[in-house]
Amino acid sequence: MTSLAIVRTVSDLRRAVAEYRAAGRTIGMVPTMGALHEGHVSLVKGALDRGDVPVASIFVNPTQFGPNEDFSAYPRGEADDFAKLEAAHCRIVFAPSVEEMYPGPQLTTVTVGGSITEGLCGPFRPGHFQGVATVVCKLLMMATPDRGYFGEKDYQQLQVLKRMARDLNLPVEIVGMPTIREPDGLAMSSRNRYLSAEERQRALAMYRALVTAANAVRDGRTACATAEAEATQSLLKAGFDKVEYFSVVDANTLAPLAKVTGPARIAAAARLGRTRLIDNIAV
Repeated sequence: MTSLAIVRTVSDLRRAVAEYRAAGRTIGMVPTMGALHEGHVSLVKGALDRGDVPVASIFVNPTQFGPNEDFSAYPRGEADDFAKLEAAHCRIVFAPSVEEMYPGPQLTTVTVGGSITEGLCGPFRPGHFQGVATVVCKLLMMATPDRGYFGEKDYQQLQVLKRMARDLNLPVEIVGMPTIREPDGLAMSSRNRYLSAEERQRALAMYRALVTAANAVRDGRTACATAEAEATQSLLKAGFDKVEYFSVVDANTLAPLAKVTGPARIAAAARLGRTRLIDNIAV
């Protein structure tokens, strides 16, 4: 088995990718912030299944965290992450410093506007998607992959990146991969490790509420507002401290829907103790 190449600089990343390019291989990039779980591993497998050489990045990006968010406390475990990537047959991991990613003042950012960022997490995390779009654009320009792999668990982020690639004519296909869940339905997330045992059980109510709402609004049988209100109340009764949103939106534009008449997505964000959980499912 080819061992995992660990690179820390942009020049070394480009050199490592160029060797596979010279051999006629395509490149699949998996940007991550570390604290890897099976959801991340599934993205590496997705790249392998399409014949790409998997190139992962591990970088906790400070520009996508707000002033009261968990940047300093965000879980980190580089050695464990490297072991998981090697076991998954990833070929290159780019693990840069903040100084390597942001060498000096950054006067250029990438902003995706419209309904894709105006709703859902947008109002609750000002500047977040600008930080995400900017760092992912930088990573894609650094590694020049053929495809970038992202999980549908962060569905709004996925739509933001698809639109960015389209609007900027980036020569990369943004591939969405299915959400990976625990056997009881909880969406895998690096932040799940913040949950206490009791909170972990309460968290299951989010997926149940999403499924119930999806069944209710499918084919326009129930008004979206009704399903949203009922789901919000069910989460509060289950012990969630605050529901930031529970919304039925268009699957592509993320604009709010009154009735479901085509492809839709139901997305939710709620706080349980000190943990902010998000999830979504297709309708």
